[in-house]
Amino acid sequence: MTSPAQSLLTLLDLEPIDRDLYRGAKDPEARGRIFGGQVVAQALMAAYGTVSEDRQAHSLHAYFVRPGDDAHPVIYHVERDRDGGSFSNRRVVASQGGETILNMIASFHLREEGLSHQEDMPDVPSPEELRSDTEIAEELTHLPEPFRRFMARRRGIEVRRTSLHAFQGRKAEPQQHLWFRLGADTPGEDAVRRAVLAYASDFALLGTALLPHGVNWTTKGVRSASIDHAVWFHASPKVGEWLLYTMDSGWSGGARGFSRGRIFDRSGTLVASTAQEGLIRYKPQS
Repeated sequence: MTSPAQSLLTLLDLEPIDRDLYRGAKDPEARGRIFGGQVVAQALMAAYGTVSEDRQAHSLHAYFVRPGDDAHPVIYHVERDRDGGSFSNRRVVASQGGETILNMIASFHLREEGLSHQEDMPDVPSPEELRSDTEIAEELTHLPEPFRRFMARRRGIEVRRTSLHAFQGRKAEPQQHLWFRLGADTPGEDAVRRAVLAYASDFALLGTALLPHGVNWTTKGVRSASIDHAVWFHASPKVGEWLLYTMDSGWSGGARGFSRGRIFDRSGTLVASTAQEGLIRYKPQS
């Protein structure tokens, strides 16, 4: 039986079908809409297929245009906008049935040395002190059933959260911390490492903007969906080891919410930063 982690890595192994044209496999475990992080990660792998091996992705900016359907594969078309002396720029269009579901721009940089600084990693409980989502789903039977199904689902990324505010339906500070890792050894290819991180970077980010309002995506009358997603890669992530994802939301309004994230390895190195804006509509039910 294929492990969830191996299934995830298989999703990132795209099929070339023509020059700059790729097909991404569907997730056999998923039902309904495609997880946004999957489309972003596959789009990044498609872009990587068109650049030289000495260049690494340092940023991506994606817009979710339509929801994807898990019942069908996704086609990725890459445009080679520029190959300069130090940078390469790529545009990727992801489509199903001839309709665009995602537009993404990715930039790649030749490795260079330069001035460096970073913010400190926050002081939070270690992953060994926390329970996995699967364990929480089994133990906390009072959680809403949609949350328990979501947390118990087989997936290639193990998640351990420092709090359950997102599931409890009461107001909290707009910040979250969670540890995550791939349920397998860190892949040797840097492209795959960054794609796995891009996949996981879509976890819980938009939900952070719901915390100060005491609602979540299972609350009746709440409709939420990602509008865009951005990742800046600062170092090659060891995704087979624990990474800390710290998130906050400084604003929501006008039926939208904005959240930011930072991802650290256990040594405290900042390996990536993220940002996302999403649709948040709430009509309280009587």
